[in-house]
Amino acid sequence: MKKLIFTIILFSFSFAFTLNAQTVVDVIVNSPDHNTLETAVIAAELADDLSGAGPFTVFAPTDAAFAAIDPATINALLADPTGDLAQILLHHVVFGVADGSNISDGLTIGNLISQNLTFSTNGGLSINGANISVADIKTDNGVVHVIDAVMLPTAVPTRIEGTIMDVVSTSPVHTTLNSLIVSAQLDDDLSSAGPFTLFAPTDDAIAALPASVVESLLADPTGALADVLLFHAVSGVASTENVSDGVTIGSLLGRNITFGVSANGVTVNNINVSVLDIYTTNGVVHVIDAVLVP
Repeated sequence: MKKLIFTIILFSFSFAFTLNAQTVVDVIVNSPDHNTLETAVIAAELADDLSGAGPFTVFAPTDAAFAAIDPATINALLADPTGDLAQILLHHVVFGVADGSNISDGLTIGNLISQNLTFSTNGGLSINGANISVADIKTDNGVVHVIDAVMLPTAVPTRIEGTIMDVVSTSPVHTTLNSLIVSAQLDDDLSSAGPFTLFAPTDDAIAALPASVVESLLADPTGALADVLLFHAVSGVASTENVSDGVTIGSLLGRNITFGVSANGVTVNNINVSVLDIYTTNGVVHVIDAVLVP
């Protein structure tokens, strides 16, 4: 009899342990409120990664949170599951464990796409403005927090199969910049391996310059014009993944360019960046709405 009772207790313990032995992915898969997130994680091919050793902290938007997003946006993301969709999902994941034992008001942590997430404990627990409705679901490889909104990155990177010059030459708002780069004989350079970062002023930005200035630059294409264009280029990749407010980098002209990052957006030398992070095979392009003047 005692042996039978011991066997039952041992079986019950083993069964309970099996139920508790789960990953952050198991929590999502077994939740009746996270069907859309489950579909997205599988489509983005992140299930195996998030079933690894970790540890991970996952902020899990509910089905209702995804339902609040325009269906056309969801369909567009599912059409590029390992691209933009994966980026958004990784925006919800932190390496390490952030739970009730170490969370405090104003605590900022970096996620897997190198953007910051900030906790608030005022009027309840939240992360980047999304309410945490269920906190600290512990798993074998981390912790899951349920949130009531989908958190969007500062900018979801646009990626193309082409060089920086391919971006400029095919852009409908950079016809003038393309002509200037060709005149300055820099098109081959910006098609080379790099990597480079190009701050690309639009046609309207260049048109805002006095006509006499453009004429004088065109009169010296490989001299003065090339210098102005090189002031818009940086060696290496300077993207939202690795820049912050006040970061200064040297241009290919040898003059500095300083980033400004605030709630109002991103600037370079106080000029607005209207489109961020167009990744190419040899670097990244940022679209700016004025010409940088050395």
